[in-house]
Amino acid sequence: MQQHKPHTVPKSVIYAFFVLGLISAIAFRAIIIFQHLEPAWVRPVWYIGTVGYFLFFLYRYLITRKRKHAIERYQLIEKLKQNACLQEEDREVVLYLLSSLKYSLEDVNYALIFILSVLAIAADLVLSAIK
Repeated sequence: MQQHKPHTVPKSVIYAFFVLGLISAIAFRAIIIFQHLEPAWVRPVWYIGTVGYFLFFLYRYLITRKRKHAIERYQLIEKLKQNACLQEEDREVVLYLLSSLKYSLEDVNYALIFILSVLAIAADLVLSAIK
């Protein structure tokens, strides 16, 4: 049985999971605001964030696992350490790995989570001071 070579997912999938992760990040940080303004919304927003993160991090886990499996299956680290010539198939896998990293929005996601966290803390401090 021949295994398929790893390949990057379509950009639409990358963007869809990015948006899902962003919605989840916003939901968790919005809980702070809803605690002050509309406590009845805390639970539904928590579920939105939790289910969204569940799907988002499952996707990220599968992508990371796919990358690690490709590195292991094609013994890329060993071949590079030995300065061995890479076969055409090896080069295709290296191209997959590099493209997967290049097109990933992981860094943007981390930056937005950082900014949203700072804004959530600021909103909580302001709303707590108003009380």
